[in-house]
Order: sequence, then structure tokens, then C-alpha cells
Amino acid sequence: MKHLFFIFSIFLLSEAAYSQGNKRIFNGKDLSGWTKHGTEQWYVENGEIICESGPDKKYGYLSTNNPYKNFILNLNFKLEANGNSGVFIRSGIKGTSISGWQVEVAPQDLHTGGIYESTSGGRGWVIKPNPEDEKNLNPDGWNHLRIQAVGDEITTWLNGKQMIHLKDEKIGAGEGVIALQIHSGGGIKVRWKDIRIKELK
Repeated sequence: MKHLFFIFSIFLLSEAAYSQGNKRIFNGKDLSGWTKHGTEQWYVENGEIICESGPDKKYGYLSTNNPYKNFILNLNFKLEANGNSGVFIRSGIKGTSISGWQVEVAPQDLHTGGIYESTSGGRGWVIKPNPEDEKNLNPDGWNHLRIQAVGDEITTWLNGKQMIHLKDEKIGAGEGVIALQIHSGGGIKVRWKDIRIKELK
């Protein structure tokens, strides 16, 4: 019993250390603090945000109400039913038109952790992970994504593996919200949970 208590105490200390400076931006109960964009489905179930294609089969977004410039974002995602999605940073949204930078979340070998630019006259893919690193994706279970944005430097990790590191002046000048995406085309379902952010100077 003492041994179990010791392990539990270490867990609590580790959780406290992890949580220091981090705040939950999804409360696990509802979509307070977030805004839906488009007609695709966003709802909460069992402490998870679920995005699911609706009958219109168009792009959809769920954005934070607050903007974030420099931060470390940690979240978990699980791909279901084609799972083409993403996490936009420093972005602006009008209707379902988005301007910003997407950290890709997608099925195997479709560049999860890479950066795609969606701006007027945008460059498209700015950087993709090395093909061998893309094997770090768990296609059937939960994955942990970490995004660090500081000035003009962006770094992403997937399940503890660094996927990309980029210095980019255009991204450095960006401002705006964080947004989860559901891709057009229909038949898509993605689960998200444990979304935390640590704001940096």
C-alpha cells in the first residue's frame, strides 16, 4: 500500500510540474471559449471534442475566442474515418475562409506535423516532415501533438519526435487565433482532448 501511495504521489507531482504555466483551453464539458465556423459538426463527448463531416461536406473550423502569438500548445488527437484535419496558428477566419498557417493532422504519410500556408497568394506547403519521421504517427490510436511558436520559429513534435523546425519571417509576423480544422469532402471524423497552452513572451 505504501508503494502504491508513493507512485501516486509521484504522479501528482509530475502532473503539477507539467501543468505549471499551462492552462486548459478546452474544459472537457462544452465548447465555452471556442467558436464554430461552417456547417460541419463540432460537439463534446466523454471529455473529447469531436469534429465530424456534415451533409454539406465542406471545410469547417473551431477557433479559440482569444488570439495567441507565442506559445507551447499540447493536445491529443485520434484519427477516425479518414481523419484529414489540422491545427491552425496565428490565423484569422471570416465565415469559412481562413488565413494563417496549418500544422497538418492527417492519415499516414500525409505530412502530420508539417506546415501548410493558407493566406492570400499563399505558398501552400512551407515544410514537410522527413518521410521516415511520418511513421511516428499512430494511425489507429491517440497521438500527442506539441507546437511551439516563438517569434519567427515554429517547431512541432508528434508523440515526442520532432517533426519540423522552421524559421520564417512571414509566419513570425502573423497574428491571430488557434483553430482546429475539418477538411472538405465528407466522411471525416477526428477526436481531440487534453488541449493545453503555455503562453510565452
